[in-house]
Amino acid sequence: MNLYIILFFLIVINIVLIYLVIRWYRNKLLTQYQNFLNKTDEILGGKQIELSYDESLDSAISERLNRIMEIYRMQKGAAEEERDIVKSLITNISHQIRTPLANITLYTDLLIERIEDSESLRLADKINNNTGKLEFFMKELLKSSYAEQEIISVSPKFIDLDAVIRKSCQSVELDAMRKKIQLITKYSACKAYADPKWTEEVFTNIIENAIKYSPDGTSVTINSILYESFICVQIIDQGIGIPEAEQGKIFQRFYRGTNVTDKQGFGIGLYLAREVLRKQQGYIKVKSKLNTGTTVEVFLSCQNF
Repeated sequence: MNLYIILFFLIVINIVLIYLVIRWYRNKLLTQYQNFLNKTDEILGGKQIELSYDESLDSAISERLNRIMEIYRMQKGAAEEERDIVKSLITNISHQIRTPLANITLYTDLLIERIEDSESLRLADKINNNTGKLEFFMKELLKSSYAEQEIISVSPKFIDLDAVIRKSCQSVELDAMRKKIQLITKYSACKAYADPKWTEEVFTNIIENAIKYSPDGTSVTINSILYESFICVQIIDQGIGIPEAEQGKIFQRFYRGTNVTDKQGFGIGLYLAREVLRKQQGYIKVKSKLNTGTTVEVFLSCQNF
């Protein structure tokens, strides 16, 4: 009888010991997992993990995580360098092409005015049309390179807003002349806190759209309204307008309205404008009615932020 009692107690003690060992081992694993998660969070936060230089599993994991982080940083640096090279290349090529394209367009227009032979006139018209297409694709290529948010790096400062708007109007002047559209600009001598080059790109894209989607012989009006903290620049056209159901989508990347499918474009300009404004604490609004016209309102800060 005593033997059975002793065996019973031995079995109970073994069970308790096994339970304690399992529990200790489980707690040890949980601690290691938690340490691993903490180190992973440090890596994701960009921190370097301190190594203990021993032969423990924890040290081996830390060493490998540091190696992964180092590889990631090297690849990220190489990717950023490659992106900057591609951006610079596209920008330089686009600007280099712009001048000869403008000259070809000008000389072709002069040639068309002087040609009397119908066959020569037809060929000159073809040159002119294809030059226009080439110019369009060059502009869209440049916008596409800018559309990546990482490329948009603004450096805001107090700028002469009238001078920026004037440059944007000059950029689209040829497009307006082709359609006999009058650009009416009401200057206000306002100072805005914004990046001059990127803000010029914003206004160029919006005015370009206003010209593209307006009938020949109409007008596009640009005026500025000064508020307490913001300056509102309105670009008002007499174009085809935007369907009400689509007005919330026009700032999406590559989105194009259902009533502009017959016009050239990739849906990048307004997306780019919104991203530039967002990065310099500004914003953009649109008011539009079908076949009546569109008013685009660009809000720029007039104080340091």
